[in-house]
Amino acid sequence: MDMDIDEEVALLRKTPLFENVELSKLKLLAFTSERLIFQPGQVVFKQGEFGDAAYFILNGEARVTVEGPSGELELAIVRAHEIVGEIAILCDAPRIATITAANELTTLRISKDLFLSLIEEFPKVAIEVMRELARRLQSSNLQLQAIKVGRPGG
Repeated sequence: MDMDIDEEVALLRKTPLFENVELSKLKLLAFTSERLIFQPGQVVFKQGEFGDAAYFILNGEARVTVEGPSGELELAIVRAHEIVGEIAILCDAPRIATITAANELTTLRISKDLFLSLIEEFPKVAIEVMRELARRLQSSNLQLQAIKVGRPGG
């Protein structure tokens, strides 16, 4: 899938995270971000690695997995217009999950500095990031409750 900057900007604009960012900044974001294509089964990043960038999904799907005591556990599938990897940037912490391409996956790799400057300059981006993190936390809590209820004696 070959895309020019204007198409990337149009896709960025479609996501709640970037819809309030001015056009010139979105163009800069698209221009300074590296477009990476991952093939099915290819790892975008691994749990435990140092995080120096977030990845905005332009096209395709990826699996979000974590290593648990009984092996790999799939937490979610992420799709176009979603962002992954921002937690490691915000917390200066290792990656909390592994992201693997489920099919051909086209991403924009957004550097830590660029991502943080967007959050500083556009409070609505920060609010959308908080909303997304809260949604993921709620989803994780529900998954943990379901696991606990399904366990004998749980």
